[in-house]
Formats: sequence, C-alpha cells, structure tokens
Amino acid sequence: MVDRRVLGEPLEQILGWAEFCGLRIVVEPGVFVPRRRSELLARLAISRAREARAPRPVIVDLCCGTGAVGAAVAASVEQAEVHAADIDHAAVQCARRNLPPDQVYEGDLYAALPESLRGRIDVLVANAPYVPTDALRLMPAEARLHEAVVALDGGVDGLDVHHRIAAGALGWLAPHGQLLVETSDAQAQTTMEIFASSGMQSKATHSTELGATVVTGVRAAVAE
Repeated sequence: MVDRRVLGEPLEQILGWAEFCGLRIVVEPGVFVPRRRSELLARLAISRAREARAPRPVIVDLCCGTGAVGAAVAASVEQAEVHAADIDHAAVQCARRNLPPDQVYEGDLYAALPESLRGRIDVLVANAPYVPTDALRLMPAEARLHEAVVALDGGVDGLDVHHRIAAGALGWLAPHGQLLVETSDAQAQTTMEIFASSGMQSKATHSTELGATVVTGVRAAVAE
C-alpha cells in the first residue's frame, strides 16, 4: 500500500473508501474520488429534500461517481427515494456498492434514467465535470492519472455538461423541483446564465470553509 501511494495512487483508492459527510464511501480504482468541497452540494441537497412538498421526495444524483452525494442524502432524509446515474461503467459499479444497486443506472445523463422519473424529481443534483480541457494538464497527477477523464473534462470552457444538464432539467423536475450543480467560483455567473437560458431562475451559494460553489436553479414560473 505504501508503494502504491509513493507511486501517486490516491489514498482513497488504495484504502478502498473515503470519508464524506460522516459516511464511509466505497471508492474503487479509476473512479472519481469524492472531494470534501462537494459536501456543500450534499448539504444543500439534503436541505432541499427535507423542504420538498412530496411526502417521499425523489432525488437524482447525476454524474454520480461513487454515489457519495446520493448516499449522503439517503442517510440524512429517511423517506427519500434516491436514484443515481453515471456514464462511466466503473463508477456505476462502485456506486452500486454505496446505494441500492437497482437504483443506479449507466448511461449519458437523462438517457440513463427510467421514464417513470420524468416530471417527478424534487432534487436533481449533479457534480458534473467542470475543468476546462486545457486545464486538465495542470491538475494533480492523482487526478490526471488515476481518475476517468470523463469525470474531469468539462470541454473548452468547462461547462459543456452544465449546458446539457440545464437544457433537459425542466422535463424531469417536479413542478417545484430544484437543480443543484457544483461549479467553480469563477464559473458561477456563467452557470447561472446557462440556467436562465433554460427557463430557470438561479442563485449561487458559496462556502469559504469548503472552497465550494453550488448553483441552484428553479423553474422560473415558481421561483420565490
């Protein structure tokens, strides 16, 4: 194990788990390691799920990786119905160890989800890749060499996947559902504009403690 760490493999992949929101999340080789900053995304998702008008709120964790955010919601909101999806096969296999396996789907964003969820999602949460392609080479070797590129590469400006998530969100959200997406502080304004172009009002939440930023979007007609 020491030899693997010296060679640069992420500690969480070596140990087989990461601590996230007080939970021990299974982490397998090659899968995106949950970052502590993503605890802001999880906290907001938990809060929104508890406030949802549905007696059994439906939460979907898109681009789920290990399923850490979904697992945090499931552990904190007793009645939550949690689903997750990822395009990376290794991530899906890993997430099925952290969430009910029959509620973790493999595929490209919404194409992975069962039609039964359309129009029913109270909280749609996504830690989508948001690193610009040209910046990947500047990332720590732990990420560049040991995590799937599809979990890191957000396209030219880092926001390609954010565009796609926002464009399809209203068709899947419940009438008062909310979309929560992790982004960077520098990209937050652009992410908010992306949400606006898809018919949502949005706001950004920042955490200095975690060095994290999340943009939340709601259907413009019901925004408060």
